[in-house]
This record gives sequence, structure tokens and C-alpha cells, in this order.
Amino acid sequence: MENSAPTKKRGRPLKIDGSRLTTKEKLVRYGTAVLTEKGLASTGLDEILKTVGVPKGSFYHYFSSKDEFGLAVIQSYGTYFANKLDRCLLNQDRPPLDCIADFIEEAKNGMKRHAFKRGCLIGNLGQELGALNEKFRAPLEDVFIDWQNRIAQCLERAKIGGHISPKTDVAEIAAFFWIGWEGAILRAKLVKSCAPLDLFAKQFFNSLHKQS
Repeated sequence: MENSAPTKKRGRPLKIDGSRLTTKEKLVRYGTAVLTEKGLASTGLDEILKTVGVPKGSFYHYFSSKDEFGLAVIQSYGTYFANKLDRCLLNQDRPPLDCIADFIEEAKNGMKRHAFKRGCLIGNLGQELGALNEKFRAPLEDVFIDWQNRIAQCLERAKIGGHISPKTDVAEIAAFFWIGWEGAILRAKLVKSCAPLDLFAKQFFNSLHKQS
């Protein structure tokens, strides 16, 4: 991995308030912040509605059910995080592997900023799938596949540029990245430390170089 200086851009925390947000957008934004900590099954609507200032009866004007609300949060978070990935992975001023390292550093900063209370919303919901409606399975997997494809594209750039072996199966490595990354996020929340993320990153990049 090259040693050029990383960019200083950091992911912005999810914005909850704001005059430009509609009530529905505020519900989704705050719901996203809460679900990254608690998950959907254990989160009551009252907590979200009280913060946004929406009567419970009015909630159903925006969403037909808690499940529909959860699906809207998944879509919103998937898009938000995809944009966050793109800011790092599509940075043409950085070598491809350093772009992935930049994403990891940004994620570490975010976890420290929130005292390791927030993880990955998609990973959280995937872990509690047994308590959720089966209709959540496909949307959650779709988000993971989208993120996976973005990592694969970055790795393809690395392969074309000669940074990793031309024999590297970028799709397989990208799938491995997200499987390992989600586990590292979970462990980091548990021990309240970035050590699991650092260990995963070290082994991930080592595995790429060993194939060269």
C-alpha cells in the first residue's frame, strides 16, 4: 500500500434537523441514527416520534407500518453509505488500495466519534433478521451487493494498475472484505476499540500482497 498522504475528508454525521427536510425525511434520518445503535426490533416508534415531534397517529400518514418505515431507512442508509464509499474509492488522486485504506480510517474515526455505540445499520439488521419480517432479507442483501461491487471496482483499478496480482478474483475478494468488515465492526463495538478494525485491515491488505 502506497505511503502518499491521505486526504483529510471525513464522513459527515447523519443530519437529523434542518429546515430543508420534510417531516418524512426527518423520521427517516433520525430513525437511521437510532437503528445504527439499537436495531429495529428493539426500537419503539414512540422514541423516534417524540424526538421529531410527530404524533403517533400522524406517523401512518407517512408510512403504512413500522416495516415500511424500516425499509425506507434501509434504502436511505444504503444510499448515504454508498456516497460515503464513493468519496473514498473514486478519489483519482489516491492509489486504489489507499482509497480502501482511507475508507477504513474514516470509518474508524466515525466509530470513535460516536463512542463505539454506532455500527453498520445494515449489519445490525442482518443480525436481527430472525426477529424481522422476511421481506427485509432481499433489500439488506441488495445493499451489501451494491457496496461489494464498489469495492470490486476499486480492486479492479488496483489490478489494472499493477498494484495487485492480475490473477486476483476481485469479486471474491470484495465479498470477503464485507464479510470480514462486518465482523470487525461488531467486535469493535463490543470491545470499544478500533483494534479489531486494524487487525482486519492488516490481514486484508497482507492477503492482497501475498497474491502478487
